[in-house]
Amino acid sequence: MLIDGLYEILEYEHEQQRVEATIKLNKDHNIFKGHFPGHPVMPGVCIIQIIKELTEKSLNKSLSLSVASNVKFMAIINPQKNEVIKVDLALSENDGDIKVKNTVSFDDTLALKLNATFKIKNV
Repeated sequence: MLIDGLYEILEYEHEQQRVEATIKLNKDHNIFKGHFPGHPVMPGVCIIQIIKELTEKSLNKSLSLSVASNVKFMAIINPQKNEVIKVDLALSENDGDIKVKNTVSFDDTLALKLNATFKIKNV
């Protein structure tokens, strides 16, 4: 985990090319004190990092983000109000690239839609 203590996985289901995870954000994490004081907002880059980490977990491989397209932030995730988020991933592999179609939501609100391509890191 790149950002230690930012979140914990409450539920994780991986079947074939799909991953569904329920994540609990640590509303008291230091990152929210600076983003933004008194009005915490989950940084978009941190959500993308969570998507990367869940993809790595599902494939048991180390990845690096190559391309992010169709990135649509549709709602603000306030960890004080929306402490639990749901992450859905649809995975596919094409010529060594890992393609991910993703949605992130809380309650009945869609917060993020993202298509990403990851490269497998040679460790």
